[in-house]
Amino acid sequence: MADPDPKALDNLFTELLNTEDDALRAARESADAAGMPAIEVSAQHGKLLHLLTTMARATRVLEIGTLAGYSTINLARGVGADGHVVTLEYESRHADVARDNLERAGVCDRVEIIVGTALDTLPTLADRGDTFDLTFIDADKENNSAYVEWAVKLGHPGSIIVVDNIARFGRVLDPAPDDQQARAVRDMLKMMGQHPRLEVAAIQTVGTKGWDGFALARIS
Repeated sequence: MADPDPKALDNLFTELLNTEDDALRAARESADAAGMPAIEVSAQHGKLLHLLTTMARATRVLEIGTLAGYSTINLARGVGADGHVVTLEYESRHADVARDNLERAGVCDRVEIIVGTALDTLPTLADRGDTFDLTFIDADKENNSAYVEWAVKLGHPGSIIVVDNIARFGRVLDPAPDDQQARAVRDMLKMMGQHPRLEVAAIQTVGTKGWDGFALARIS
């Protein structure tokens, strides 16, 4: 018997747990059709974001990295009809695809997409007095440490921070000198571990996205 396939098991979870509906499948397919990189969260990770948002009773969520809006839909469903999601996306064409997907999912009225460089747009959120109960970080890894710092600034005691892609297929263990993403993730994890206001766990995962993982933190 061949070794079990983690991707096949992930697909089984999605089938048995009825994780994806038509709107989520359409969001994933639209990203493929638009030629976007296949870097959106897995179906199970997306559902986990939904559950974390719901369990934390988060009504205001910040997302850094929209892509086609797959994770955004999960977060928007988690905050409920009276909640609000602010999602930051660098590429305007990605934001256009995401808007269509949010409309199809029936959550566009609770989502604000801001297009531009996140490190430029994050200060504008502080200027207008925004605070967030949960922040999901899934953008350029080289700026992860700065994104976490902004998540702390824009959060409050009890706010949750989720950072995606923290394993880099194990490269974080011993990053090559030219592997800027793995080095940045390792630096971020070290910073989070030393941060006086963060309690953190890092979880490895295996499945549709290969050897991956996420960090989960609570602001004190």
